[in-house]
Amino acid sequence: MRRLFAETKKAFDTLDVLVNAGVCKFLPLEEITEDEFHREFDINVLGTLLATKEAAKHFGPNGGSVINISSIASAGEAQAAIYSGTKGAVDAITGALAAELGPRNIRVNSIAPGEVETEGTHSAGIIGSDFEKAMIARTPLGRIGQPDDIARVAVFLASDDSAWLTGERLTAAGGYR
Repeated sequence: MRRLFAETKKAFDTLDVLVNAGVCKFLPLEEITEDEFHREFDINVLGTLLATKEAAKHFGPNGGSVINISSIASAGEAQAAIYSGTKGAVDAITGALAAELGPRNIRVNSIAPGEVETEGTHSAGIIGSDFEKAMIARTPLGRIGQPDDIARVAVFLASDDSAWLTGERLTAAGGYR
């Protein structure tokens, strides 16, 4: 991770934005393993903390923006106990780090996407499934999200247009609740 940030600084002189994402695997309780628990928590929670810790060393005098990718599943979804737990932790971390890093002009916010069409949703068999149809039926905008839907929110959070936002969780889910 140190090398990643050192190379970024070498290429761009300073770091302005960090986006922390993660992994997802929906499993019923009976199929949860310690290995899967540690994989998701290590990547989604510990990875968010360590990446932010390293990024904070590289933000310039004007501070920066950390954008954590949470999920609407942070409130709890069936067959997603581990994933929901990691994203609930990401929401808590977002608030804690916003308070801690704010005096250094480093803003920390999160985006909580709903279902988004990605390589992961394709490989998991969600696209075209009954689960996808149910998600669409519960989404007022009548579709699942596209990567650009989330990217636009991230661009806003990275920009000066959101200079007065920190510790916020923006839900980008087409009205899905």
